[in-house]
Amino acid sequence: MALRQIRVEGDEILRKKCREITKITKNIKILAKDMLDTMYDANGVGLAAPQVGILKRLVVIDVGEGPIVLINPKIDEVKGEQINPEGCLSIPGKVGNVKRPSYVKAQALNLDGEEIVVEGTELLAVALCHETDHLDGKLFIDIAEEISED
Repeated sequence: MALRQIRVEGDEILRKKCREITKITKNIKILAKDMLDTMYDANGVGLAAPQVGILKRLVVIDVGEGPIVLINPKIDEVKGEQINPEGCLSIPGKVGNVKRPSYVKAQALNLDGEEIVVEGTELLAVALCHETDHLDGKLFIDIAEEISED
């Protein structure tokens, strides 16, 4: 188990746009495993590569249904609306109400380089949006209402 340091608010890497992954190498697979270990250790439900200092389009998510690894994720479809309190491992101690879609459909590559489609509602929809936002340098505090201390 290799834990990575989670970058926190104020670190400029969190505001940068990530590069697409063009080849799934051994190092990308190691990074994905390390990110899952780091996310679980921090009791999170998602983690994006820039949160561990890597400007690549890679996210990991687990909302209690098993780990999902998404390489170069793109959100294709959204429906509905939900407003929920949201936090972030990179912004410890802060929570804010965020309006997100209630349904999200995303496409990505898995660690085998296969195209996959992930559809999610409720928490998975939130996590898909939240983590893909990280890949474009956006944080939940940019769109949250009523940010408060956790």
